Amino acid sequence: MDNLTERHRQYWHNVLNAGGVTTIPRWTLRPTAAVQEHEEKIGNTLFAGLRRLADESAMPVGTLLLAAHAKVLAALSGDVNVTTGYLISSADRPLPCRLVVEPGSWRNLLSAIHRREVELLSNSAFPVEQLARDLNITQQPFETTFSPAGKVDPPAEETLLSVIVSSEADALALRIQYRADALDASSAERIAGYHLKALELMVADPGTEHAMQSLLSDDEKHHLIEGLAGPRRDLPDIRLHELFEQRAASQPETIAAVCGDRKWTYRELNERSNRLARSLVARGLEKEGVVAVVTERNLDWLASVLAIFKSGGVYLPVEPHFPADRIARMLSRSECTIALSETGSDASLDEALKTHISVQKLLIADADKEGHADVNLGIEVAANQAAYIYFTSGSTGEPKGAMCEHAGMLNHVLAKMEDFGIEEGQVVAEIAPQCFDISLWQLVAALLVGGRTHIIEQDVVLDVHLFIETVSRGEVSVMQIVPSYLEVVLSYLDENDVDLPNLHCVSVTGEAITKELAVRWFAKKPAIKLANAYGLTETSDDTNHEVMVRAPEGKQVPLGPCIRNVHVYIVDDNLSLVPSGAPGEIVFSGICVGRGYVNDPERTSKAFLADPIREGERLYRSGDFGCWSPDGKLEFLGRQDSQVKIRGFRIEIGDIENALLRVDGVSIGAVVIDERDNGSKQLVAFYSGPERIDAEAMRSSLARALPEYMVPSVFHWQEALPLTANGKIDKKHLRVLAADLNEESRVFEAPVTPTEHEVAAAWAKVLNVEPKTVGLRDHFFDQGGTSLLAVKLVIGLGRKVTLRDVKEKPVLADLAALIDAGTGESVSQDAPLQMVNLGSSPSQEQ
Repeated sequence: MDNLTERHRQYWHNVLNAGGVTTIPRWTLRPTAAVQEHEEKIGNTLFAGLRRLADESAMPVGTLLLAAHAKVLAALSGDVNVTTGYLISSADRPLPCRLVVEPGSWRNLLSAIHRREVELLSNSAFPVEQLARDLNITQQPFETTFSPAGKVDPPAEETLLSVIVSSEADALALRIQYRADALDASSAERIAGYHLKALELMVADPGTEHAMQSLLSDDEKHHLIEGLAGPRRDLPDIRLHELFEQRAASQPETIAAVCGDRKWTYRELNERSNRLARSLVARGLEKEGVVAVVTERNLDWLASVLAIFKSGGVYLPVEPHFPADRIARMLSRSECTIALSETGSDASLDEALKTHISVQKLLIADADKEGHADVNLGIEVAANQAAYIYFTSGSTGEPKGAMCEHAGMLNHVLAKMEDFGIEEGQVVAEIAPQCFDISLWQLVAALLVGGRTHIIEQDVVLDVHLFIETVSRGEVSVMQIVPSYLEVVLSYLDENDVDLPNLHCVSVTGEAITKELAVRWFAKKPAIKLANAYGLTETSDDTNHEVMVRAPEGKQVPLGPCIRNVHVYIVDDNLSLVPSGAPGEIVFSGICVGRGYVNDPERTSKAFLADPIREGERLYRSGDFGCWSPDGKLEFLGRQDSQVKIRGFRIEIGDIENALLRVDGVSIGAVVIDERDNGSKQLVAFYSGPERIDAEAMRSSLARALPEYMVPSVFHWQEALPLTANGKIDKKHLRVLAADLNEESRVFEAPVTPTEHEVAAAWAKVLNVEPKTVGLRDHFFDQGGTSLLAVKLVIGLGRKVTLRDVKEKPVLADLAALIDAGTGESVSQDAPLQMVNLGSSPSQEQ
């Protein structure tokens, strides 16, 4: 092989092995099996400008058209590295043409594209298809082709769009050939328009920064800004607690809230919260003073929340089981002034208050004995006044306290009432933990329409039999759960066909729901709506609702359209709108956007900005990636940073890593997510130091600083952690290593006794693995188990053990021995299973 041929071969070897496929958005609601065309003439003025710029740049006009095509592909794909098929002549197969659309001027872009085009043409004689076969590369790296040579045959099956340059005398045109099963006429017209716009911009001023210029028409911008916004609704100039007070006045003896055996009427709840609010004011609570509520989920919790709103304070939920150190940091960051609690829930709080003596602790029972008046306070609370603070995980190791206002809170609750059909007399189940922001709407929505809040206790939620029975007996109309728990509920309903006559809407949130789960739901309960809800703590909770009456036709469940008075944009790195259907960052504007992170100007300034589109509005950058579908629904594509969702809780890996580095004996550490084939996730920590540290000691140390669901389940000591070329910890390598070490650490020993085989069979079923792979020494949670899967294991074993048994005896041999010895805490079919927190387990998935 001569040197020239070898250079050709090396060039195409690099091109073919570069990897990645440039895809463009599918955009049609009515796919048809046909190839159609759209043509756009290039006007004389623009054509003259192109020839003038081509002469100045010493390159053909076709290169300018190729640069415009590259710019359009970058906008459509959301990637600066793009590949298109390049047709040298109508008789040739398209060659893969890899282009880079880096920031800079149009002139710089033209130069870069010209170099790539010249390289391709100088290597075009080489048999590229044969090399691709030799390299076993079967996937075409492009969905579009560019032809400067005029007429071409209809596109190949894998080609969605062809851009053809037609020239006759002094006339120039762009012909767009497209597959009608992937694109419709309007999208082809838009894409042709993007090409013309790119050409117009580069001719008008070649020295301009092209990344700051939009290819979108004014009509498309208006549609993306206003057409896809939530419906406009006038927000009443009244606060949430005042709407509740109106209901308390009109129907005082109606049951407002239920928890276990306790029931309060609207009058009792209103009077109780009024007395508590006056007790707060008597202790000097000022406007927007922060009040922590450290209680279990019960009626006193509900009264406390209403009392804080009535007094003009800011509600700060704190789980009583949080480590004292984390509670202390929450109190400090928020500048909390008063902490409401109850006997039995205040141990961690008391520990935290040893370093925060300025915070007044007030037991709710003591406040109620102070004899304050029980009439409404009438304190003026403004719409833009802060209503609550929810702390989420922070990448620096310091929790972030997202502060939202009354207007955003009320708008969200009213949207829930509208979209989920919450009406007078209906029952809304409160299921979520206090520190999960969805707990708030679940707690108060029914109270604004004369309905009933049913607080379902944690031990009931964790016993799916008792939970379903409670939902049915309690006449629950609307409930919201995470998809993982919906799967548990469905598994129970598959074996126990329970009628739920009052339930008309089930909402899922916190993590992605699969289409398969939606199909299963409607197969089992076709008359009950399923609503996929999406939003963030910083945006007053949910901003999008996809309310379904049947399973979606597409491959995934969309996030849905925007709720009332909410604007969602999909933008690029410069906060410019991306083309319809293109991927980009999801950002929010409007009444939903919170005030920022409490007493944290640095992190606030990075995420909360002035809306560049709608003057006077705040913008929140979510870090989530998504796109719009042709029917105006938001679709989720993933995260851009180190945040992960586990059981609905948004966790910053950096928060855990900072705590890991504070453990004595740890010199360097990193945490990754190990995702199993069965869909489960667990946190895995890697660390190096002088010597290996006992795993239980590590867990105990981290549990003093982190909530239980953030403590890794597996710890691996390494002499040194792998690094990338730029010296950073190689997380990709660690994820692979986590899976490998998990398998290597297993010492397989097959079950022997009938009970061991019974446990192994139930274990395999809930973990979705082959029974023959389950060994006696396997640890349920280390093998991907979660507390929700443990619920299914208990059911699968005929309730011979409890959730506490599984937690305390997670090794298969030990659990089987417990059953054989008859010493497990097995319970009757009607008794509750006891466990601490929904979603919290040694695998820490919540």
